[in-house]
Amino acid sequence: MKKVGKFIYIGLIFLFLYLPIFTLVILSFNDSKNPSSIWKGFTLRWFEEIFSRSEWMEALINTFVIGILAAGIATVVGVAACVGIMALSRRQRIWMLQLTNIPMVNAEIVTAISLMLAFAMFGISLSRGTILFAHICFCLPYVILNVLPKLRQTGTLAYDAARDLGAGPLKAFFSVVLPDIMPGVATGFLMSFTMSVDDFVITHFTRPSGINTLSTLIYSQQKVGIRTSLCALSTLIFLIVLLVLLVRMFVMNRAAADKTLKGGT
Repeated sequence: MKKVGKFIYIGLIFLFLYLPIFTLVILSFNDSKNPSSIWKGFTLRWFEEIFSRSEWMEALINTFVIGILAAGIATVVGVAACVGIMALSRRQRIWMLQLTNIPMVNAEIVTAISLMLAFAMFGISLSRGTILFAHICFCLPYVILNVLPKLRQTGTLAYDAARDLGAGPLKAFFSVVLPDIMPGVATGFLMSFTMSVDDFVITHFTRPSGINTLSTLIYSQQKVGIRTSLCALSTLIFLIVLLVLLVRMFVMNRAAADKTLKGGT
C-alpha cells in the first residue's frame, strides 16, 4: 500500500505540473482560431503563421539572442564572482552571499524600475543593449546560487596540487577546477537562459518602443484576444527547452560514465 500510495502521490504531482502544458501542446494543433473552442481537426498552419509573420520572427530572434548572450555573460561573470567570494573570509562571505540573494527575493518590479531610472539618470537611451544589461543583472544571482555550492564542494586541494606541479593559476583553474564545477555552471547557464526568455517586467521597462521580445509581444497580442498561434509559439519554446535539457542530460551522463571508466582503469 505504501508503494501504491507513493506512485499515486507522485503521479498527481506530475499531473498537476504537466497537464496544462500537455493541454497547450494539443490545442496548438487545433484547426481553430480560438484555443478554447472545441476540436475542429488537426493542422500545422499555426506553426506556419509564426514563421510567416515578421514581427513574430523578430521577437523570437531578439528573445533567444538576448537570452543566450545574457546567460553566457552572466555565467562568466558569476563564475569569476564565485572564485572571488571563496577567497573572502567567512564573515565577509556571509555578507556577500546575503547581498547576492537580495535581487532574487526582491520584487521584480522594483528591479525593473530601478534599472530604468538608472539608465535615465546616466542619459542612456533604451535599446537592445539596455535590455541585455538588465537581463545580465537579473540572471547573475542565479549563476552564483548554482556555482558556489559546487565550488565549495570541490575545495582547494586539487587546485593547490596543480599549482605545486607547476601549473599557472589560469591553467590550474581551467584544467582542474572548472571540470569539477561544470554541472553547476551548466545549470546556472540554463536557469539564466530560462529566466531571461521568461522575463516580462524587466524587459518591458528597459526596452524602447518598436523592439519586442516574445513576452512583450504576447502581452500586446493578448489585448486583442488569444489566438491559437500563441499556443503554437509556446509549444515551440517548450520543445526547444526540452531538447536542450535532454542534450544536457545526455552529455552529463556521458561525462559521468567516462569519469567512472577512467577511475576504474
